[in-house]
Amino acid sequence: MDIRNYNRAAWDHQVATGNRWTVPVGPEVIAAARRGEWSVVLTPTKPVPRDWFPPLKGLDVLCLASGGGQQGPILAAAGANVTVFDNSPAQLARDQEVATRDGLTLTTVEGDMRDLSAFPDATFGLIFHACSNGFVPDIRPVWREAARVLRSGGVLLAGFVNPVLCLFDDAKMQTGEFVVRHQIPYSDLTSITDEERRRYTDNNEPLCFGHTLADQIGGQLEAGFLLAGFYEDGGEGWKLSEYISCFAATRAIRV
Repeated sequence: MDIRNYNRAAWDHQVATGNRWTVPVGPEVIAAARRGEWSVVLTPTKPVPRDWFPPLKGLDVLCLASGGGQQGPILAAAGANVTVFDNSPAQLARDQEVATRDGLTLTTVEGDMRDLSAFPDATFGLIFHACSNGFVPDIRPVWREAARVLRSGGVLLAGFVNPVLCLFDDAKMQTGEFVVRHQIPYSDLTSITDEERRRYTDNNEPLCFGHTLADQIGGQLEAGFLLAGFYEDGGEGWKLSEYISCFAATRAIRV
């Protein structure tokens, strides 16, 4: 399976069916951001601390795999020069809809988060990478490309899934029964049966991958980042979140 093409179509379908991460923010949110009253998320629920951001006025920002008409337009309204990069044309169209509606200037680029060859070295001062790298099977290229297109001293803000969420039999976990079934790294392509996979593909749902912390955090360090901030987020709708936070966010500095 060509996972990039499959997940592109799947996320386009998510836009059509109203997935929460595809619903654009309203004009009142943009108006508040223009007044300096804004917040965005890297993980399902917890706002990113404001002191994690450099001054946004005139800052070149890449919203990496962050289409959907949410974070990109908010950061643009707060004064940043925003480029939204995403695999889904329909997701990018959401950002353009908000830009047109509210008179924002932002750029949208379609592509694979592991390949940022559309951008020269040292293009951006901030990369905002909301929780999305679980949709590609290998993430170390994501960190290497992020380091390449960031300027020295630039900031990478990233959200990701705690791999413990992928250990358990998903169907049983949702009923409160925690049965360890999978190894990490996890893959919807190889860790489950064909019948189980069809439950996703027959409904045009994205396929996911569970990455090790060595790849999520160690991969950033190996790419040339220094970690400068970390927090966890419980997540919504997961039984496991009653016992452990299922998501995390990092702030890293390009050295």
